[in-house]
Amino acid sequence: MQMKRLTAALVMVLVALAPCCAKAARGLDAEQLVRLALTVNPRVRAARARYLAAVHSIKQAYAPNDPVFSFFNGDSPQNPLGSASEQSFQLSESFQFPGKAMLQTDVARRNAEIARLFYLATVRDVRAATEAAYYQILLDGALAQVSAENVANLQRVLKVTQVAYAANQVTQADFINAEFDLAAARQVERENRVAEANDETALNQLLDRPPGTPLELERTLHLEPLTARVDTLVSQAAAVRQEILEAALSARNSKTALQLARMEYLPDFTATYIFTHYLLPSGAPAPNLTQTHGFMIGFNLPVFFWLRQNEDVKQAAYSLAAARAHLRSVRTQTAALVTSLYRSTQFAYETAGLYKESLVPLSRQDIEVSLIAYQSGKVDYLALAGALRRGYNANVSYLQAANRFLAGRVALEQAIGAPLPK
Repeated sequence: MQMKRLTAALVMVLVALAPCCAKAARGLDAEQLVRLALTVNPRVRAARARYLAAVHSIKQAYAPNDPVFSFFNGDSPQNPLGSASEQSFQLSESFQFPGKAMLQTDVARRNAEIARLFYLATVRDVRAATEAAYYQILLDGALAQVSAENVANLQRVLKVTQVAYAANQVTQADFINAEFDLAAARQVERENRVAEANDETALNQLLDRPPGTPLELERTLHLEPLTARVDTLVSQAAAVRQEILEAALSARNSKTALQLARMEYLPDFTATYIFTHYLLPSGAPAPNLTQTHGFMIGFNLPVFFWLRQNEDVKQAAYSLAAARAHLRSVRTQTAALVTSLYRSTQFAYETAGLYKESLVPLSRQDIEVSLIAYQSGKVDYLALAGALRRGYNANVSYLQAANRFLAGRVALEQAIGAPLPK
């Protein structure tokens, strides 16, 4: 059995990885990682199992109660199990008032649908977490490359200051400052490498793999602008977001619960069939009538309705009001969240474009010009260090803006409950 489970899990992983083989040479991208995570992630598999469990509880809602069989051995002169003067067989069945089972079945169906929506929400969240972890790896890897480039520039500066100090063209302070800046930059590069390794560990966790498992990833950043209008996205979220649909189903369940509470004033029934065999003829209704049949029906009386049924109705009414208010709250929160995320994501895209197209090229040009000017003695070390800092900060700012844009897209899809239209 264990071998069969392992084989089935292996087949699932191979099926998930099959579309990835064509691009294996350049590593896995976000879409391929998401496909793999949705196959093997324990949260997704647990949510799916809970949904299937809820589906198999629907039939139980309208299934009748099990009948009760009773045997009576009566009027025994010696012991309860000995010879008796009569034996009675009874078969009882309890019935709810007509209509209750149908309402309970509706509630069970909606609970199964809520479980399905929770499963879809788990899929959505795991998708978002996987994409966010992937983009975070790209950011920290790119930051490490920027730090390495900064280290290379500072090594050039250190050589220039060393030559200039040996020729008595600058003071020893410039050489010391260059050594200090280089050591600090190397430490920042190591910090970024550690962050990248931690990001890979987080992604391995989502993929249900050991922390140190290597990952071959596609590390090219692709920034695709938002093309949909914000009002379109808000309408889409109102129609498909899982939390809104769950709240709507919960409100309908609360309405049905109010109907069921009101039906508690109606009686439930118990029907009983009785067969009696008189072993002692003198105890029978007549000498030649030693076997009799009987039928009995009973129902409950809600005589304590002011303590039970009335309170159940009031409780169900308040629960319905709370469910409806929660539904309105989720709708308004979703609209506000989508609108805010859209604005911040769009601004991050514009910021990334500004740095990539203008500020980063200018900062690189500034570094080269400042380095030449420093060698000719036209600027001091502070001006050169300032150019290096501006160049490094420009690259970092671009990557941070790109990361905010990608994270914003992921959060926007998560808030909507579906991928963004392309």
